[in-house]
Amino acid sequence: MAQQFASLAEVSRQDDRRKVRDLREKIIEGLLFLCALFAVGVTTAIVVILVVDALPLFKVVSLWDFLTGREWSPLFEPPAYGIVPLVCGTLSTTLVALAVAVPLGTVIAIYLTEFAAAKVREVVKPILELLAGVPTVVYGYFALLVVSKVLQATILPNLPTFNMLSAGLVMGIMIIPQIASISEDAMRAVPVGLKEGSYATGATRLQTAWNVVLPAAISGVSSSYILGISRAVGETMIVAIAAGGQPIFLDPEKPLPIAAAAGLNPMEGGQTVTAYIVQVSLGDLPHDSIAYQSIFAAGLSLAIVTLMFNVVGHYLSQKYREKY
Repeated sequence: MAQQFASLAEVSRQDDRRKVRDLREKIIEGLLFLCALFAVGVTTAIVVILVVDALPLFKVVSLWDFLTGREWSPLFEPPAYGIVPLVCGTLSTTLVALAVAVPLGTVIAIYLTEFAAAKVREVVKPILELLAGVPTVVYGYFALLVVSKVLQATILPNLPTFNMLSAGLVMGIMIIPQIASISEDAMRAVPVGLKEGSYATGATRLQTAWNVVLPAAISGVSSSYILGISRAVGETMIVAIAAGGQPIFLDPEKPLPIAAAAGLNPMEGGQTVTAYIVQVSLGDLPHDSIAYQSIFAAGLSLAIVTLMFNVVGHYLSQKYREKY
């Protein structure tokens, strides 16, 4: 009889422990759901605010004129609200930055993952990540006072002091640590068996890194590219200081695609969407004016451009993963 009571007591204690464990798991699951819901809610709130506050502008300017207009001058008379010049400036600096950051960041990640000794990695990676801690205003003055003058003195003597090329180059340097660090983490997560199988077939370390490790880690590597694009598109201080702060006015006599392609010329000064938002948000305009409302329309355009980059990056990542 005593053994039966002891057995029943043990079963009861096990049930109590199981209930406590289940309760803890439900609480943790609920907290994780709330965190995910909070992130989605914040994103949704930002989009709603941008749409609601941008609507007054579209009561004055049609959506078609806003998307295809070749002149952006909301602060002058008569005002013009064509977003294409700002988008051209944003894309120009972003493309220059990616031309610098993507190849260098990928090569650095491959080197740190496959070729660098442990001691070298311990020294190089913290130094590389230190670049991410430099204030962007410092990068902006570095682009204006150093990079522009070096380019003028060496290969581009006719380059204006304020130009999108210098801003884009320095932006590329700024986002190299982000791309390199995330790509390296993704490459180091590749199973060792894949590498050993490649070595067993006679492949070199470079062939293994390029043909095995990089495709296997393409999901994480593409995520680093997308984050780099988002960082470049949303950069403010570098372009505000070094790019000139004046939007590119497109030639009205040329077809829009040709004029927009010419507006991507990084050898000229320009203004990005974020730089314009900073310019207007200084408090000189009343908050109920159309010119002030235009920053929300510009911000909404920037959000759409960023979303497009993310969708394209996700599609390419899925397609490349299926291929390999």
